[in-house]
Amino acid sequence: MKKLVPHIRIENCKEEMEYYQKIFGGKIKNTQLADGIEMFKGQEGKYIHGELHINENCIIYFTDTLDQEFINGNNILFGPDLDSEEEITRIYHALAEDGEIQMELQDTFWGAKHAIVKDRNGISWELNYTKE
Repeated sequence: MKKLVPHIRIENCKEEMEYYQKIFGGKIKNTQLADGIEMFKGQEGKYIHGELHINENCIIYFTDTLDQEFINGNNILFGPDLDSEEEITRIYHALAEDGEIQMELQDTFWGAKHAIVKDRNGISWELNYTKE
C-alpha cells in the first residue's frame, strides 16, 4: 500500500471543507458538483467530489451525503501526526471550539503530546505530536 486516503461523506460539503481548511490549512482542489450529471439528477449544487490538499503527503477526499443516511459517530478516527507543539495546540483548540474533548491535550508516556477531539461533525481526531 502506498498510502491511505481518507474519504469523508458529510452534509454541506463545501462549507465543511472550508471549516477543515481553516483548521489544517492547505488548498481545496478538484471540486466537482453534481450539476448536469444524469446519475445525480436531483442533487444539483452538491459536491460529488472535493479534495483538501493539506500538504504533498496528506489529502482528504470529501463528498456530500447525497441524501444517504449516515450516522456521525465513533466509526472513524483520524490520527494526524503533527509537526510541532504549536500546531497540535492550535488544531486541538480549533476542533474543540464547536466539538467535544474526549481526551485532554497532555504529555504521554511515549514522549508525545496527545489528545482526542470529536469535531462538530461527529468525526474523532486523535492528535499526536512526537517530541524530539
